[in-house]
Amino acid sequence: MNILFLHNNFPAQFQNLAQELASNPSHRVVAIGSETAQPVPNVDLLRYRTPGYDVSPTHPFARRFDAECRRATAVLYALSELRASGFAPDLIVGHCGWGETLPLRSVFPRARIGIYCEYYYRPEGQDVHFDAEGPQLGVDGVIALHCKNASTLLSLAEADFGLSPTEWQKQTYPAEYQAKIHVVHEGVDEVRLSPDEEARFLLPNGELLDRGKEIVTFVARNLEPMRGYHIFMRALPRILDARPEAQVVIVGGDGVSYGPSPPEGKSWKSIYLDEVAGRLDLSRVHFLPYLPYDEYVRLLQVSRTHVYLTFPFVLSWSLIEAMALGCVIVASDTAPVREAITHEINGLLTSFHDPDALADQVARVLSDPVAFVQLGRAARATALGRYARSACIAEAMERLGLERPEKGAAGGPEALRKVV
Repeated sequence: MNILFLHNNFPAQFQNLAQELASNPSHRVVAIGSETAQPVPNVDLLRYRTPGYDVSPTHPFARRFDAECRRATAVLYALSELRASGFAPDLIVGHCGWGETLPLRSVFPRARIGIYCEYYYRPEGQDVHFDAEGPQLGVDGVIALHCKNASTLLSLAEADFGLSPTEWQKQTYPAEYQAKIHVVHEGVDEVRLSPDEEARFLLPNGELLDRGKEIVTFVARNLEPMRGYHIFMRALPRILDARPEAQVVIVGGDGVSYGPSPPEGKSWKSIYLDEVAGRLDLSRVHFLPYLPYDEYVRLLQVSRTHVYLTFPFVLSWSLIEAMALGCVIVASDTAPVREAITHEINGLLTSFHDPDALADQVARVLSDPVAFVQLGRAARATALGRYARSACIAEAMERLGLERPEKGAAGGPEALRKVV
């Protein structure tokens, strides 16, 4: 079978599925992505470039769609080259968030097409207007937000099915489309993500952390309001005052992944650190950049409590990974989190908007870890029961109408890794 993936940052959410399919010698697997795409063994990778352009002449409501159409044009060239080479996909799986899936049906009308349905934008009940400190949209802003869904709706209308990682994310889509969207999480590595009582983590200052210490962890791709960084920072003075031995490790970049950008010349990280710096013992607060995956795992293995906060938005892999590692989770009581965490059963939930309540929950766990160890075990059981990679791949394969290869099978052509 010929299988095609489309994702500007391939493999991204398709990592596990692409690896699985490429391990079957009866499949030829091809991927199309932008210049940031990364190779996967036995997957032919074609990268496209999107030339720079000026969207200022375009109507503000249509600027995102303009950019997505330009990206679709670049993908169209790659699709045309594939077709000219004789490659005709039987199955296509693509992310519909950047316009890459717009030309699929026109170029390959007979292919079975699956769309990754990550998120549908709405002005109420989700991330927009959730935090009073964030931007408040006027009528123009709401219209522009609706227009962000344009390429998603066009792609989903032509697709045979959709895939969404959580039930909550599926339910952000219009009701008339939900019947064709299947909930299949990407899955986390249940073998690699195992608790380790002997784990150690070395801080840049030379201090060695282990499970005997009061370690609080907070992780986000970028430290920004959408992932509750400002709430966590406001909780820190109370946490550190209550627990004089606590060490806090914060992992994340200075950029913006989601939501508005900070004022020019500043970062959200610096803005909210400056807000509370005078009330913090900064010798016990450690900021780390993006970590290699093995180091990230070791950090969570030594964590006594892991804090996860988010607007009602896409659920982070880091929450499920922390659960799989048996962390005691203190998380925001927001809709996507409640799908994974039940208060006092496999974690602790607290109001997103209440830093004091967050601090008190964290201090409770730090002060009596034995009393909360069962929450970590239950979190791991939830992760293995709902989000284990092997089970999620099996579910995805079933939804795709495919069979898994025999264990140990290998194959596929040598990767092209070319730029078109």
